[in-house]
Amino acid sequence: MYHYDATDKAIVHARVKQFRGQTERFLAGQLSEDEFRPLRLQNGLYIQRHAPMLRIAIPYGHLSSQKMRMLAAITRDFDRGVGHFTTRQNLQLNWIKLPEVPDILERLASVEMHAIQTSGNCIRNITTDPFAGVAADEIADPRPWAEILRQWSTFHPEFAYLPRKFKVAFNAAQEDRVALKVYDLGFHLIKTASGELGFTVYAGGGLGRTPLLAQKIRDFLPWQHLLTYSEAVVRVYNRYGRRDNIWKARIKILVKALGSEEFARQVEEEWAYIKDGPNTLTAEEVTRVASQFSPPAYEKFPASDLASIAVQYDDKAFSRWLERNVHEHKIPGYAAVTLSLKSPGTAPGNATAAQMEAAALLSDEFSFGELRVAHEQNLILADVPQRDLHTVWQRAKAAGLANANIGLLADMIVCPGGDFCSLANAKSLPIAAAIHERFADLDYLFDIGELELNISGCMNSCGHHHLGAIGILGVDKHGEEWYQITLGGAQGNNTRFGEVIGRAFSAAEVTDVIERIIQTYLAHRHADEQFNETLARIGLQPFREAAYRKDEATAGEPAHV
Repeated sequence: MYHYDATDKAIVHARVKQFRGQTERFLAGQLSEDEFRPLRLQNGLYIQRHAPMLRIAIPYGHLSSQKMRMLAAITRDFDRGVGHFTTRQNLQLNWIKLPEVPDILERLASVEMHAIQTSGNCIRNITTDPFAGVAADEIADPRPWAEILRQWSTFHPEFAYLPRKFKVAFNAAQEDRVALKVYDLGFHLIKTASGELGFTVYAGGGLGRTPLLAQKIRDFLPWQHLLTYSEAVVRVYNRYGRRDNIWKARIKILVKALGSEEFARQVEEEWAYIKDGPNTLTAEEVTRVASQFSPPAYEKFPASDLASIAVQYDDKAFSRWLERNVHEHKIPGYAAVTLSLKSPGTAPGNATAAQMEAAALLSDEFSFGELRVAHEQNLILADVPQRDLHTVWQRAKAAGLANANIGLLADMIVCPGGDFCSLANAKSLPIAAAIHERFADLDYLFDIGELELNISGCMNSCGHHHLGAIGILGVDKHGEEWYQITLGGAQGNNTRFGEVIGRAFSAAEVTDVIERIIQTYLAHRHADEQFNETLARIGLQPFREAAYRKDEATAGEPAHV
C-alpha cells in the first residue's frame, strides 16, 4: 500500500499544528462560529445532533493493520469504543470532544492518516473496488490511479471551495462494485484491442433529493491525461455550477441542465488549454506510485474449490459462511474474505475497538497485514490462503465478525440517521434493528436469497436507499417520523433507482410492510429468480397491494412462520 514520503508527512503534520491553533482560538472566543466552520470542515469535523463527529479518511478503503489498530485506540480513548464505517470507505466517530480533536489528528498523522477533505465543498475521499488487486475480473489494479488522483486533488488550491462536495470513484473490473454511476466523476478502466490502458469517463451522477445517473462524457481517455482531463471537468463545474441554491449546486444538476453532450463539449474545450501541460502523467510517475501496490509474496498453493473445503469440515455454519462471505481470488489457493459488520443488536457498519483489533490481528496472521473497507460497510481480508479459511472463520466468529449474511437482506446499508445526524428527518437505526430481529432466522434469509435493503434517514441518501431492491427513506410528516418505501433499485452494471410505491408508513408499520413485500416475492418468484427479476416480471402492483394490506393475523409474527 502507499506510504507517505517526507513531503506527505510534513504537509499532514503542518495541518495538524495549524488546526490545533485554530481550535484553541475558537475555544478562547477569538474565532466566531462562522469563521471556524470552514476550518473544521476542512478537517472532517461536523457538529452533529449530540456531539462533534469526526470523519477519518481511508483512501480507496485500504488499511494496514497498524492503521486499524490506531483507529481502534482512538475509538477507545476519545469516543465510546465504537466507530462507524461508511459507504464511502471512511470511518466516523460520533462522540468526540472538540478540544481533543487536534490530539486525534496528531495520532492519525503518526500512522500516515488524516481527516483532510472528508467534508466541505471540495474533492472528497476517492473510492474504488474493495477487491482491487485481487479480483479475478479486473483489467488492472485501480488503486495506483486512485492514489495519483488523491495526491493531485488534496489541497488543490483551485478546488478548495467548489459549489458543493465532489466525489470520485474508479472501477477496473467487469462488474461495477463501486456504484460508479452515482458519482460526480467516475472512471472505468479499460484496455483497447492494442493493449492501451485508458478510461471511459462518466460525470453527473448522484443521489440525494434529485437522484441522477452519471452520463458518459468520453469513451476513451488515455491514462496520460487522467489529471488534465479531471482538471478540465472540475474547472467547468467550478465555473458554472450553481452557487445560489445548495440543492442545485451538485455537478449532476449542471450536466442535466446542459445535457451530457454539451457538458462534454465544454470540458473538451477547457481541456485543450491544459491537455499537454505539466500535469500530463509520465510512465515514470505511474511506475513510482504503482510500485507501492506490488502484489505481496504469495505462496504457491494448490487451488481448491469451496465445496471441497466445506465437505472436509462437514459443518453447516461454516459452509454457509463459505458460500456468502468468501470470494474468488485471482491467485490459485487464495480467497478474499468479508468480515461482516451486520449483526443483530448493533448498528450496520459499526465496529467496536475490540473488533477492529481482532480484524487487524487476522490481517497480520492471514492477509499480509492489510484490510479493506467495502462500500457495503463491511471489512475485507483480501489475501487469505484457502487452507486457513476454517481457522479464520473460527477466529472471526469469536470476534462477532462472521455472520454469514453478505448479500442477503440482513447485510443492509444504513446511515446513522436521526440518532446522530442533525440533518436527518427520521431515525434509521431502530428500523434496521427491527428488521434484523424479524428476519433473524438464517434459514429464512438463505431462502429469500440475495436482496439489497438500504435505509436513509433523509433525502441526502447516505444510506443509498435509491439503490436498494428495497429502499427505506425517513421523511418528516408534521413533525413525526415516517418512512417511504421504494422497490427495484440496483447497483452494479445495471444501476437504477427504485420506484416509490405510495404513501409513507409509520415506524411501527415498516417491519410488517417489509415482511409482506418479501412474502409477495416468495409467492410469485420462479426458480432461481431474484427479487428485482420477479418485480420486473409481475410489476409493482402486487407488491403495492401487499404493502398496504393490514393482515392482523400475521403482523408481528416471526417472518418464517
